[in-house]
Amino acid sequence: MDRETLILKWLNNDLNDQELNAFKALDDYDDLMKLQQNLQGFKAETYNTSEEYDALNKALQNKKAQRSKSSWVNPFFRVAAILALCFGLYYYTTTLDTTVTTAMAQRTSIELPDNSSVELNAGSVLAFNKSHWKKERDVKLQGEAFFKVSKGSTFKVITSNGTVTVYGTQFNVKQRNNYFEVICYEGLVGVTYDTLETKLKPGDRFLIIDGKMIAKEKELRSKPSWINHESTFESMPYSRVIAEFERQYAVSVKLENVDATQLFTGSFTHDDINLALKSITLPLNVTYNKSNDKITIKGD
Repeated sequence: MDRETLILKWLNNDLNDQELNAFKALDDYDDLMKLQQNLQGFKAETYNTSEEYDALNKALQNKKAQRSKSSWVNPFFRVAAILALCFGLYYYTTTLDTTVTTAMAQRTSIELPDNSSVELNAGSVLAFNKSHWKKERDVKLQGEAFFKVSKGSTFKVITSNGTVTVYGTQFNVKQRNNYFEVICYEGLVGVTYDTLETKLKPGDRFLIIDGKMIAKEKELRSKPSWINHESTFESMPYSRVIAEFERQYAVSVKLENVDATQLFTGSFTHDDINLALKSITLPLNVTYNKSNDKITIKGD
């Protein structure tokens, strides 16, 4: 039995069991039932079956038209949503900084988008943005790093203590707790600290410890000693030496009866902890005990 006949018989309440099952199997059965409920409120006490069929058929056609429109609109919104998501992800990933972190006793080399290179010392963090690099050659530094900068636009190293500005040079920046040091090895470096800029030529050093500027002699080396796995100090508070030792060997050092403010001149290797311990204790006539990653340095 065709669809039209089934609907007419349904409107007349004249469906047998077999026909009722066939009627329920129609694709638009649910729509017919909803439409019947909606039309009940407008039905007169007596009505013409053919007229009601025409009304139902017209309503079904409108429903199909809406579905047809929806079948086009829904994919459109799905595509729009996907495009919006992709754009959002692209914006998020391209504005996100690239961050490189070194743990204690770890070093790493980094190549920047303009082929400038960075050696990142232990316990340090460097961040930069690849997508903005052509406009701004800016890096953020926490810790210590040695830079070889390719010639080009202004290159900035931004730290919590100050900003280093260069145009193509080699220099070292060290920013630790209440410690800020910049050494120029090649070219010209500008160091901005407390809104004042200091120009450094090769061999010049800028050093601030606990908020005070410290005068230093010319740097004679062509690059920082830590690049060659050695830490070197000139008249440096012993506490700074110990902090660097802990950073390079990932150990904890406790001082007992040792003046942490006394000045130390010397160096220690990063490759042999026992030799390094002798290097930082013998000059001060102090002893040490070592147990795994815990070290105690004792004075008299």
